[in-house]
Amino acid sequence: MTAYLIRRILLLIPLMFGITLITFTVIHLAPGEPVEMQTAMNPKVGREARERLQRFYGLDKPLQVQYLTWLEQLAHLDFGRSFSSDNRPVLDKIKERLPVTLSLNIVALLLEFGLAIPIGVMAAVHRNALLDKGITLFVFLGFAVPTFWLALLLMYLFGVKLHWLPISGLHTLGYEGYSWFGRLWDLTKHLFLPILVASFGSLAGVSRYMRSAMLQVIEQDYITTARAKGLPERVVIWRHALRNALLPLITLAGFSLPGLIGGSVIFETIFAIPGMGQLFYQGVMSRDYPLVMGILVIGAFLTLVGNLLADLSYALADPRIRRS
Repeated sequence: MTAYLIRRILLLIPLMFGITLITFTVIHLAPGEPVEMQTAMNPKVGREARERLQRFYGLDKPLQVQYLTWLEQLAHLDFGRSFSSDNRPVLDKIKERLPVTLSLNIVALLLEFGLAIPIGVMAAVHRNALLDKGITLFVFLGFAVPTFWLALLLMYLFGVKLHWLPISGLHTLGYEGYSWFGRLWDLTKHLFLPILVASFGSLAGVSRYMRSAMLQVIEQDYITTARAKGLPERVVIWRHALRNALLPLITLAGFSLPGLIGGSVIFETIFAIPGMGQLFYQGVMSRDYPLVMGILVIGAFLTLVGNLLADLSYALADPRIRRS
């Protein structure tokens, strides 16, 4: 097990190198350059000013030289400086947005899996019953409803018509004067709709995965043996069957790890939440190469780590994999 873990960790190095090389090349092949995006709407900017900006950003050098320079900075955990007007370090901009995105997506992920697992189990146990059909209808609605449309509908209902919840931002104007509990309640009201929207669509998919895995497990011989031994149905389902049925969800949980950092462009833009998704969108639209590469590298690293954690969790959940 230790040798396997060491091999997998060493394999992350060439994988990360290949990902950064492909990503860096694709981003620079996209139409539009940072200097053009910054000066296109200003007719007073001449050719000399554009050339000075290109030299300042290092865009006058060949692409391979730019990549090696960026790779050298990355080796020192330096993501460079943003091409935006503030020219701030990319790492500072990410640190500024990271807590908001992390808190929002962690709560949404816990809500998603916390509800999807029992929903999927109940649908499998009561297969083809009225409960299963109702859950199936809910799942189809979750797949069919677009996230942006649901967000706008909830904003109109709870924010515009009922005036129960705020529809944008993270805080109410003047929240600094609130008590500690008042600030917490204000933040909860602002995050309720974004978390609901973020978890609704994924909840439908994860619960369907759980139902399918549970149906396969409860038809196995060892489940029949457990029932024949006289074990209560609750013990058979929630202790013996659930553990093996969770294996496919371990993979989903592993690949959900990058989403904790990447955020969601759709609901962060709609609800005006200053998170990583909104920052990434702004970076792409302005061709802010260092900012985009910084976020993509973090996402790629988390994807590889999530895959590794999923494999290790498989071994912990299934003794057969651990022995092999």
